[in-house]
Amino acid sequence: MSISNPNIPKSILAIRTYSRQLFLHDLLAGITVGLVALPLAMAFGIASGVTPQAGLYTAVVAGFLISALGGSRTQIGGPTGAFVVIVAGIVARFGLSGLALVTLMAGMILLVMGLAGLGTAVRFIPRPVVIGFTNGIAVLIASTQIKDFLGLRIGSVPSQFLPRMQVLMAHMNTANNAALLLGLLTLAIIMVLPRVNRRIPASIVGVVICTVIASAAHLHVETIGTRFGGIPQGLPPFAFPAFHPNQILPLLPSAFTVALLAALESMLSAVVADGMTGDRHNPNVELVAQGVANMASPLFGGIPATGAIARTATNIRSGGRSPVSGIVHAATLLVVLLVAAPLASYIPLTTLAAVLFVVSYNMGEWREIGGILQQGFTSIAVWIVTFGLTVFADLTVAVGVGMALAALVYIYRVAETTTVSTVTDDYIRDGISHTLQGRIVPEYVTVLRIHGPFLFGTTEKLVDATANLDQFTPIVILRLRNMTAIDSTGMHAIESFAKRLRGSGRRLILCGAMEQPAKLLQQPRFIAHVGAENIMPNIQAALDLAQEIYKPETDKLAS
Repeated sequence: MSISNPNIPKSILAIRTYSRQLFLHDLLAGITVGLVALPLAMAFGIASGVTPQAGLYTAVVAGFLISALGGSRTQIGGPTGAFVVIVAGIVARFGLSGLALVTLMAGMILLVMGLAGLGTAVRFIPRPVVIGFTNGIAVLIASTQIKDFLGLRIGSVPSQFLPRMQVLMAHMNTANNAALLLGLLTLAIIMVLPRVNRRIPASIVGVVICTVIASAAHLHVETIGTRFGGIPQGLPPFAFPAFHPNQILPLLPSAFTVALLAALESMLSAVVADGMTGDRHNPNVELVAQGVANMASPLFGGIPATGAIARTATNIRSGGRSPVSGIVHAATLLVVLLVAAPLASYIPLTTLAAVLFVVSYNMGEWREIGGILQQGFTSIAVWIVTFGLTVFADLTVAVGVGMALAALVYIYRVAETTTVSTVTDDYIRDGISHTLQGRIVPEYVTVLRIHGPFLFGTTEKLVDATANLDQFTPIVILRLRNMTAIDSTGMHAIESFAKRLRGSGRRLILCGAMEQPAKLLQQPRFIAHVGAENIMPNIQAALDLAQEIYKPETDKLAS
């Protein structure tokens, strides 16, 4: 769809072609993802060191604004695991007023980033840094849930990872068997039910079943009611938080960290949504929406919010077609607050801990570690340092060091592939097989080329150049002769491109990779995505392969 103003929220653009049938799809998807978000929102609130209703208020207010004002058709916003650790740390050091100020400042930073057109700047974070963050955050979230999952009798748990684990180990003899069994049952339901029916929200089913069991059997387990006194029934309360100007400078690093995490996760979620729907999100409009949502959230007792990858994917799989489904998701949670809030007091905390165990596992992107370990020393070092600082030091420090390492790695990659050498007869002869001059490119072949280093910060150019796959022929040759370097982010981009082409019935052939890229393109993980048979030494071999592929197809059609 061509639009005259690309900075219009997707909700307004969707109205132009909206219909009753689309609304029915969005209604069902919105209710479904609202039910999925219900236990998650409460669990994120508790894990963040605030109340469960704070998580719900965030999902209602921020979820509505992100869908109504955002740049993605199917993005679902709300509290996420990425913020749990840093929010808990802010609350422990500065209290709820400090958290409100951090969230408000982060919202302002996101708003300025969006208005300044910096939505695409998030791509300058390399993949080892992103994976290091997510791995570390996942480990921290899981460690904070051990106490409630086992029902340990501990007064307070340290905020640092190692002291926390020492205290937990020292109190293992206080475990509550009833809490452990309920937690294990919740885990079993969440893991098994999707294999039977993916449309049923497994987390809400697990929480409801275990809550009924705990209540009916009068099990002595800690619940939302026993710890927090239940969840207030009614609309999210509007109030200006008590701000202290002297806290602004000390909280500024945390605000930048929250803003960066919000931008990063929302962009990742939007990219996932694009891959599932074929749509293209507007990153700057999305950041503006994230900024407004985070500025509004603390005014209603909420915490930081961003795009949620798992809930966004659930929305799409449930039939969500437009931002209306996200608005319905927020409305569903609001109805729960207005009608069924008192029932939440019976929910055992061990069941919510089980939900967060699953969330931490799913967000960890553990399968990506194998790919990073094959990237060489520099990528491994960046990942280990980012992961280690996230777990053992501080997320704010991890963000700063990770970005510094990213810049150094970029300089190293470019310098590593810069060469000065004498032109010889062998060099000239070797170049003949790579040149396109004098060769005929068949009508069924499209040739793309990458020129220069294909590292983090540049991979979006491939996405932009291939946004409309309908313009491409059945066979696409990606010429890498002039691609001087590649990293894990670049490889991931080519893997995604190959997947998109396969989904459209097309085939990708790579050819002419130089020494450094050629070595990385032989990694098993990359071969599994692209296929060893589709990697050719030069353009002539690629054209010959294209002819071999296309001829059987034409013969089949002729017969």
